[in-house]
Amino acid sequence: MANCATRMIPERIMLKTLADSPQARSHPLVIFSSDRSSSYRRARQDFSAGLKLWPLWLRLGWNDILQRYRRSMLGPLWLTLSMAIMVVSLGVLYAELFKTPLHDFLPFLCVGLLVWNYFSTFFTEGGTLFVGSESYIKQIRLPYSVYVYRSTWSKLIIFAHNFVIYFGVLIYFQLWPGATALLAIPGLILVTFNGAVISLLLGLLSARFRDIPQVINSVIQIVLFITPIMWKPELLRSRPYIADLNPFFHLIEIVRAPLLGNLPTTTNYLAVLLITAVNVAITTAFFVRFRSRLAYWV
Repeated sequence: MANCATRMIPERIMLKTLADSPQARSHPLVIFSSDRSSSYRRARQDFSAGLKLWPLWLRLGWNDILQRYRRSMLGPLWLTLSMAIMVVSLGVLYAELFKTPLHDFLPFLCVGLLVWNYFSTFFTEGGTLFVGSESYIKQIRLPYSVYVYRSTWSKLIIFAHNFVIYFGVLIYFQLWPGATALLAIPGLILVTFNGAVISLLLGLLSARFRDIPQVINSVIQIVLFITPIMWKPELLRSRPYIADLNPFFHLIEIVRAPLLGNLPTTTNYLAVLLITAVNVAITTAFFVRFRSRLAYWV
């Protein structure tokens, strides 16, 4: 009964109620600051204040899942079912095309698609990060980072649903990655952090230029085929630099390799750290510079 009652609460009422909660009121100087502090300091306070409002964005992120799959029999498990069908069908087909043993290729494809599907949603849905919350931004004064945390949390929930496919593949092929699989945890944290940062950047750009989401959706489809996900980098033979110059390959590999029982290379980690530094620097510059204009753009 409690779940049914939660689903019946309009999202706007929930947002307003949680915004007036003690956690939100305990940081008035951060959320409703009127001093003349620097733009950088206000941007930094935005993230810290949003993090302290974790009950708000946790509930909103979960409510996003409920709203999307309301009145559905399987709910988000429809995504898991469709992902499982795609993994099996593409795995059998491409293993035959590339003359690769199925027990070797299908786990590689499975983990690659899971991580790719998770990371790519930060790009494809980043354009609606702020535009989709226009009514809330204009009516309720909250840290903009709340919308980033909310979006990231809902994506993590869906990724957790889809991750059961990985365990099914392990059981079917009787594979066990061992303790090496634990290295996938810091890798997933780095992937999630980069995804959240890039979604913030795309959310800012899309609020100003509404054509950005269409461009991103077109580009991301091409990136899928040029990234070693449905094919192994060993197939490049004498041209491994094609994979090494692809930033998406390194981001996926630091999660995929441990889950397959392999260690990511030093190049993978160095490349991800460099990508993270560049990502943070660019997004920080944009957020500090244009944060005050966001409410007028959406």
